[in-house]
Amino acid sequence: MQHKNIESSQLTMTQLMLPSHSNFRGFIHGGFILSLMDQVAFACASKHSGYYCVTASVNKVDFLNPIEVGNLLTLKASINYTGRTSMVVGLRVESENIKSGVMKHCNSSYFTMVAKDDDGKSVPVPGLILNTKESIRRFTRSITRQKQAKQRKENFDVSEFKLEDYIQQIESQNAIIEFEMGK
Repeated sequence: MQHKNIESSQLTMTQLMLPSHSNFRGFIHGGFILSLMDQVAFACASKHSGYYCVTASVNKVDFLNPIEVGNLLTLKASINYTGRTSMVVGLRVESENIKSGVMKHCNSSYFTMVAKDDDGKSVPVPGLILNTKESIRRFTRSITRQKQAKQRKENFDVSEFKLEDYIQQIESQNAIIEFEMGK
């Protein structure tokens, strides 16, 4: 299977934030932003793979700055990692105040997308040509995130979870344990 340059599938989408996208305080709903992020991740992954793609997971979305009605929202998407049938799309969301020109970084996230054929079966995707230090950093960062996710999953597997290993952590938190040990 061939390999592709990252630049060949990078996308940027800009959209004006309207009152219909906002909450009662005049800020844009996070769910609306997530929907736009999913759309641009789909477009980027589909462009790279040549197939319809589905969202397999979203890795951490922190809303760093509110987005106001009237701002221009720009979403930038780039393939950071390719597996056999999956791709990690890195997303950056920025808002711009049209009047002042002030730009704010609103959030970044990583969407894992899987390429599907017409029958809904996963299909191999082209690999990436890593031609900059930044592309290598993003690719290896994705590998590290995958290893961390696997470790978290293993640590909290229901069949392996040992309550006594975590009780002290919980006691220092804003929670009360009303559970009898040994049950």
